[in-house]
Amino acid sequence: MKSLMSLWSRIAEESAIRCCTSATADINTVRRRFEHEGLSFFTIILPDLGKATQKWLDQGWAGTHPSFEKDGSLPRFLGGYLSRVFDRRSGVLLDMPCVDSIIAIRQLTLMFGKLLVPCSKARERAAIQGYVECEKDVRQADRELTKEDYSEFKSMARLLFRDVFTQVDKDIYYGQVLPKHGPGSVADGLTSNGKYRLRTWTRRLEGVFPSYEFLVPNLHFREILDEVDILEPDTEMPVKVISVPKTLKTPRIIAVEPACMQYTQQALLQCFLDAHERDELLSEMIGFDDQGPNQALARQGSLLQEIATLDLSDASDRVSNQLVRTMVSDWPHLDKAIDATRSRRAEVPDHGVIRLAKYASMGSALCFPVEAMVFLTLIFVGIQRELNTTLTKKDLKSFLGSVRVYGDDLIVPVDCVLSIVQTLELFGARVGLDKSFWTGRFRESCGKEYFNGHDVSLVRVRQAFPSTIADAAEVISTVSLRNQLFEAGYLDTVGWLDRKLEKILKFFPIVRPTSSVLGRVSHDVDYQVDRVHPDLQIPLVRGFVVEAKAPSDELGDTGALHKCLLSLERRSNLKGVRSHPDLVPCYIPRQADRVRRALPARFFSLQPSLWTPSMRQDEKHLERSGRPKRVSIKLGWCSPA
Repeated sequence: MKSLMSLWSRIAEESAIRCCTSATADINTVRRRFEHEGLSFFTIILPDLGKATQKWLDQGWAGTHPSFEKDGSLPRFLGGYLSRVFDRRSGVLLDMPCVDSIIAIRQLTLMFGKLLVPCSKARERAAIQGYVECEKDVRQADRELTKEDYSEFKSMARLLFRDVFTQVDKDIYYGQVLPKHGPGSVADGLTSNGKYRLRTWTRRLEGVFPSYEFLVPNLHFREILDEVDILEPDTEMPVKVISVPKTLKTPRIIAVEPACMQYTQQALLQCFLDAHERDELLSEMIGFDDQGPNQALARQGSLLQEIATLDLSDASDRVSNQLVRTMVSDWPHLDKAIDATRSRRAEVPDHGVIRLAKYASMGSALCFPVEAMVFLTLIFVGIQRELNTTLTKKDLKSFLGSVRVYGDDLIVPVDCVLSIVQTLELFGARVGLDKSFWTGRFRESCGKEYFNGHDVSLVRVRQAFPSTIADAAEVISTVSLRNQLFEAGYLDTVGWLDRKLEKILKFFPIVRPTSSVLGRVSHDVDYQVDRVHPDLQIPLVRGFVVEAKAPSDELGDTGALHKCLLSLERRSNLKGVRSHPDLVPCYIPRQADRVRRALPARFFSLQPSLWTPSMRQDEKHLERSGRPKRVSIKLGWCSPA
């Protein structure tokens, strides 16, 4: 942890040179407080000051902070930088604040705010209690909404999502849904490949997604269905609420879904994504895999002050199931599927099993898209109330470029922001005012921050520094930190980090950012070449590469066949191939025998003409599968590009 103190000092000194000030007093203050207050000074107190300065930039004047003494209207700490942004006597934002000083303040206060360290048991318990309290808030919000509120919400959802919901409804009705198992944990405790031997289903799922279509390769294996346990609603397995490390201040609370729920949620998710992609309006207003548009709009908002950025607290945990059911109620098959794939109860540490009022917590495959649709609906309800008129499809199109949702990061027009905030709060959401901006020239969205059009984003420290090469995760993180600081222009700090890393990594070459080698990015040399491949004639460099091996997880017989056929359908878009009576077009190098054993010979036919190289699966996926339990680094010869 002393290395973190040294890192802070070096960045402070380098920032002081850029900003024509001195960091000596600041370094002494940090060293003294770090010795007395420990890591929490870096991970909690300094980030609190950083968040406060962001609000000061937004509101146009500096306030006070209880953890730091004042000098005039500004904190004495970091005073050299703050006085280049705010007037020291009045605290008012300067007409031409120093952008380098804004970057320095943010870097020095916020860079340790998301250090991945476990928090105390007391903070864990507080976070779990907050999860339970959130349930009460959702129920209270449901009770306070009027019939008119629900009616307006439903009408707006219909206007926005009619085409998408109609398409998904058809997909469900005609059976055009394809399930998928992910690599993550499930409440059942099944391994990644073990999920393909799933023998638990629910009565609710059976009515929408029959087990004979989802749990066996095809009806030639109908005898397996005798082993399936169909659970009634009151005996369904609850989601398992757990905490995972996030910051020293608070953990992240997630819910681990049962395998059958996650499996069918993924099927419904793909239907939503396909329909969303085809909708010209919604594809511009909701993002699922690209944060770039949100970031570009945040920059535009900081420059023109016409766009606000909003951030929601506990976003997924505050989306009411009642709202979601209202949103899809006009589409009977979708309505039934949304309900069937939702877990109704949660097993919460120290609280037992509770019934859920929220739609879903983080951990559900449908959490992200459903919350985005709810938030977009509420944004336009807020706009409609501000304009005091009923919006049409044409009106919605006029907001392209000023309304966009990516999870809980919202872009909205400044002219309607107060009405939107009130509407979100009325329907149960909670707007994080310390991370929402609309009055000044500061904006933040999807990890990027801007002031008056200038990128003032910072480089975050995610892990403690490594002691030996065995600290693989720390080595990987520190190399990434080194290269990010290089791109940000902290060259003296980078030189210091290079010397530390060279003591741990025997080989630390110059590479391009796209290389798999753990190396240094440089502007002086494109990349280093140690030798040329004798056959391919491509440059090679000796260095360490990340190795993350999936755990051993053997799968054979019908489970192997089921996995292969599901993968074929996803990759080739040949829907229905599993139900073909005489053809199983499976190509599994070195493992075809396992699939053959799952079928009588008369049902097996290898058809290479159906295959392209991109469709061929990793030949070891039936031996190893799932998220790696640990990462390691190994020395080898690889491309520096």
